[in-house]
Parts: sequence; C-alpha cells; structure tokens
Amino acid sequence: MEDSSYRYLHDIALMNRDTGKVFYDRLGFKFLELPNFDKEVHELVSDLDKWFYILKNMSRMEKIPLYLNKGIFKKLFKIAEVSRLTEQQRKIYESNLKAKWDYENSIAFASAEAKIEGIQQGLLIAAQEFKKAGIPIVQISETLGFSIEEIEKI
Repeated sequence: MEDSSYRYLHDIALMNRDTGKVFYDRLGFKFLELPNFDKEVHELVSDLDKWFYILKNMSRMEKIPLYLNKGIFKKLFKIAEVSRLTEQQRKIYESNLKAKWDYENSIAFASAEAKIEGIQQGLLIAAQEFKKAGIPIVQISETLGFSIEEIEKI
C-alpha cells in the first residue's frame, strides 16, 4: 500500500482481542473512504487510483476523460450513460441494441453457412476428380464421407 493510501484505503483483518493475533488471515475487509481520496488526475498512477477517482467524481463528469477512454472504463461510462436515460429512451436504446445484435448474428450465421457450403462444394469437386482418375467409389466414399449413391450421381 502506498504512503498516502492509509488515509482512504483500510485493510482490516479479524483478530482475537485477548491475544492480539489475527484470527483467520483469509478473511478480511477492505474499506475505502472516498472523501479522503484526494488525488488529482495527474497523480493517478494505478488502475486502482483511476477506479477510486471515477467512483468519487463520476457524478460530476459530463463525458469520459481522455485518460480513462479505454477498456473497462469505457464500459463503465456506457453503463452510466444508459442508467441516465428516461424509460422511453431506454426502450428505444434496447430496441436498437437488439436489432444490432440480431443483424450481427445473422451475418455470423450466414458466414458460417457459406463456409460449410464452400467446403461441401470443394468435397464434391474432389469426388468428381477422384472418380475421373479411376479411384474406386468405395474408397472415395470412405475418404470424403459421401454415400456411394451420392458419388454415383456425380
């Protein structure tokens, strides 16, 4: 724990009052006193500092600060933005989000289907070439996974 953190971050352990020894070292508490966290933006060193700063100052922020515009902090600000919407705005937002997810899933499904179809076409061409080369139908069937009837129709 850094030097100034003793004012706002407390690591509490359970201890036996009679002996003064830690009762169970795997159970403890971390307490954060946000009013005592007084770092400024230029003093934020770790992600933990950034979290504390956001927790203390989010209600006053209109937009995400540049130094926090990444990863999990972006997600946090997005959640905060959505939580500020009116009920009607939230329904519109959720409807648009669902439409976006549906579209993305449709594209992913179509892409997967196209890949499968491409593989099947490639196997059919291979079966045709093997058949032209005089490879026995039974061997083509076993190798490519087509039935003998399917290969005979090619």
